[in-house]
Amino acid sequence: MDDALLLFDLLMSTKLLSAAARQGDKEKLRTLPRLRTAATRMAAAWSVVLDTLPGEGEAVSLPEVMSAVERVVSREDLAAAVEAVAELLPQGPAEGDDGDAEWRAALTDRYATVRPFIDMLASAVPWGCTEAGGQVIAALRALPKLMAARKPGVGHIRGFEDLVAGSWRRLVFASPKLEPPLIDRPAYVFGVLEALHAALRRRDVYAVGADKWGDPRARLIEPRLWVRERATVLTALGLPADPREHLTRLAEVLDGAFRQVGAGLAANTAARIKDGKLSLARLEAAPPPEGFQAVHDAVAAMLPRIDYPELLLEVNAHTGFLDAIPHISGSGARRDDLDLSLAALLVARSCNIGLTPVAKPGVPALTESRLTGTEKGYFHGEGISAASARLVDSQAGIGITADWGGGLVASVDGMRFVVPVRSLHARPSPLYFGTGKRPRGSTWLNTVSDKVMGLGGLLVPGTLRDSLFILDAIHRLDAAEHPEVITTDQGSYSDIVYGMFAICGYQFAPRHADITDTQLWWIDTAMLDGTLAKGSKGTNGWGDFNTLGLRRVSLPAIVSNWDDMARVAGSLATGQVRAYDLIRMMMTDGRLTGLGSAFAHYGRIFKTLHLLQVIHVEEYRRMIGAQLNIGESRHNLARRVFFGNLGRLMRGYERGMEDQLGALGLGLNAITWWNSLYIDAAVARLEAGGLGVGPQIRARLSPLLFEHINFHGSYPLNRPNLGGRLRDLRDPRPGSPQEEEP
Repeated sequence: MDDALLLFDLLMSTKLLSAAARQGDKEKLRTLPRLRTAATRMAAAWSVVLDTLPGEGEAVSLPEVMSAVERVVSREDLAAAVEAVAELLPQGPAEGDDGDAEWRAALTDRYATVRPFIDMLASAVPWGCTEAGGQVIAALRALPKLMAARKPGVGHIRGFEDLVAGSWRRLVFASPKLEPPLIDRPAYVFGVLEALHAALRRRDVYAVGADKWGDPRARLIEPRLWVRERATVLTALGLPADPREHLTRLAEVLDGAFRQVGAGLAANTAARIKDGKLSLARLEAAPPPEGFQAVHDAVAAMLPRIDYPELLLEVNAHTGFLDAIPHISGSGARRDDLDLSLAALLVARSCNIGLTPVAKPGVPALTESRLTGTEKGYFHGEGISAASARLVDSQAGIGITADWGGGLVASVDGMRFVVPVRSLHARPSPLYFGTGKRPRGSTWLNTVSDKVMGLGGLLVPGTLRDSLFILDAIHRLDAAEHPEVITTDQGSYSDIVYGMFAICGYQFAPRHADITDTQLWWIDTAMLDGTLAKGSKGTNGWGDFNTLGLRRVSLPAIVSNWDDMARVAGSLATGQVRAYDLIRMMMTDGRLTGLGSAFAHYGRIFKTLHLLQVIHVEEYRRMIGAQLNIGESRHNLARRVFFGNLGRLMRGYERGMEDQLGALGLGLNAITWWNSLYIDAAVARLEAGGLGVGPQIRARLSPLLFEHINFHGSYPLNRPNLGGRLRDLRDPRPGSPQEEEP
């Protein structure tokens, strides 16, 4: 059922609605020169009429007016202009003013595409709906009867007239090919399908029992269970049962932030408020600490050269991360050479090269049949996540990683992949995936810690707005210890997302490219007892912030929905519901529901606190930028590793894509772990030789180096015989024998 509705969504979004919109836009562009000429002539004629209108007590004859007009525009040209405008701009109030008439008219030409499946869509799907979606489902179930009618008229859609809104009204009821009371059948069918598609995406309509297209409200903690577990969940999330004291405390924090930042504006060279506008200067890159480049170059030159498969086996010898992958059946029996098979599979999938390059007929663990069987039994998402978690936990024991961060900060960013095969889990985007025969792709939304380790990933079809999925990615992390601060780029935030992150216990810290038009908010605690503050904003010590048109957070909206907000947070924390579904559910036709408005107002408090910190603390801005740079650098390494098949995803099913990208993430973590180990050893060698490597330099060293790792053409799978010691570091001096290629 999920796949069927996903196909319906894909058909409506890409094949019908967007295609019709593009065709309508082309038609508008085609007729625009003619319309512009006609409008120019009519404007010139009307301008003459206005100029010749008589004053009070004066009179002018119609022939005199027409004579003046014809000196500017001939009567024939004016008549042609009126006729062109009447033809190109549909007349009458029944058409609506939504500007969609052209592409919706083009959409009706695709009626043959949807006609074959309407009956099954209406009858085979176990539809459920909210009160807002009831009329849509009733209209859908009545479609087969209407389609069977010889000449459908207004009587066939009695009770569903409200669905025919905007430009659909003219197309359905005023078709020039039909006489009233007949209606245009294709136009009405598409009107219902468009309403169904919109209601399905915001979950006013859903499939009962489905996973992705089911009712997200049904997945929240059950009301009876919530009554019993409410106190436990609130304690775990650090939330009070009554939000009034919590909101009062937030008001004090926000007031103090406004006062502190306002008082520091005079000395702040980056931020200023002028003419009611807030501006923030672009943050220039910080110069590297003195001596950093010499240390960086020396460390890079000292890292041993190694083939990628041997790197994986060496990391496994230190951590046993491949042993963390269980058999899908739960069996504990394992072959002695299973590590070789799993390492070969990890190379094949993370490099996107298939099994042939790593299969070796003379080695039992590496025969193609053994690799195929091992992949079916062991190479699954849950096992890959467990292996990755072991690497994340083990990396904390490497000394230098303490200089990179404490694991409390993480970034979430998307990496785009072209999907050249037929897939329901890919979407078109010419900007990212090209304009070829099948320009479709998917996004790998991955989370990276300040220790440069990947914490998990999520597959997103196409390039859907990342903010709808970020919280889902955070709740699917591999590591046991979750970060506290989540950074992302400027295109991945909204007030609802701020609120949902805050109530789940995370600090959401996106990078805003431009804060000039960003709305700041303040809290009036007098709203908690039903009164409004009087005249306090001018004497509150906030300085120039009072000139920005600050808006007031609606505390009553938060208080009245607090219990539902906490229930949502508990459901998200336990993985019972997806944040993506809930966010879509809270937005109806661009407007927020009551619960959505409550989350938005709650989020505005934390958005304002975040922006005030961005304005006031340069180190905070640098931390956000540095963490996002880590994610981008990790993507560069991922492109180097995932080189096979031109870096494209070759699997069409969602689970196959997730497993392949999971393998890539596991491979990246193994590389990061190995580099961390040898960078730590190289720094220790340099310090033993008398070269000072301070904390600032150590913090800037990156484990995302890859020039010393061979990913191409050679795939030896030999266990390292190092006896617990590390490989010899290379001599960093130019021209040394170890500098030559192996």
